[in-house]
Amino acid sequence: MATHEFEREDLILVRREDRAEGGWVAYVTVNNAAKKNALPVEGRALLAKIMTELATEPELRCAVLTGAGEDFIGGANIGQMSEFPDPVVAETGSKTTHHACDSMRRMPVPVIARIDGYCLGAGMEIATSCDMRVATTRARFGMPEVKYGVPSGMEACLIPRLVGWGKAMELVFTGEMISAEEAYHFGYVEKLVAPEDLDRQTETWVRAICEAGPRAIRIQKELCRDWEQMSISDAVQAGVRAVGRAHTTDEPKRLMTAWRERQRRRREARGS
Repeated sequence: MATHEFEREDLILVRREDRAEGGWVAYVTVNNAAKKNALPVEGRALLAKIMTELATEPELRCAVLTGAGEDFIGGANIGQMSEFPDPVVAETGSKTTHHACDSMRRMPVPVIARIDGYCLGAGMEIATSCDMRVATTRARFGMPEVKYGVPSGMEACLIPRLVGWGKAMELVFTGEMISAEEAYHFGYVEKLVAPEDLDRQTETWVRAICEAGPRAIRIQKELCRDWEQMSISDAVQAGVRAVGRAHTTDEPKRLMTAWRERQRRRREARGS
């Protein structure tokens, strides 16, 4: 990957892990544990740049986003925000949050949010923009912006799609945190695990994605983004076209044939 022209290049760490199934997985870590992985403007811009670069990698199978230490992303940098000199600079800072979030949504492969500890403000927006979320029982979620005199904007607009309007309104109007159990109950996270099981559950998802057809996964990611904007009838037709696109290579036939062969061997093993 290219060198990133930022003052704190170590603020975002990227680890590449080759997979036995082919391709590789990117593990992206926000590395600011001393400040609960809070991301200043330049950190959010760097995250967007890194994810945008990863999106160009043809052999990438999925990405895992997490935080160093015991937190995911504790939000933006309040000290930096308090010194914004005018509305134009404030809007520029907000745009970097959007760019970071949008880079997750534009990734051609699934992005998994691996969440421990605090997931607040911009961190919760970034997690919301990922495709799947697994959290530990000690995770805490919240949108505290109103407590600091600003509204929750940008990709906070996605939260009602996950938790419903009522819970989303509670989050953005009170600024209070909710527990991991409550986030799971309302559908914000798909899996809730003990801290010691976080890596195991993350790997379960990563393995399943890597064992699937790589082209099918990329088509599915694109289709999922289309679903958000389409009527039911248009989404159905987009799905029909997506299935057709999948069959322009040998991937479906190859994977289906492999499945049939595994089934045959299992039957023969039972018969013996």
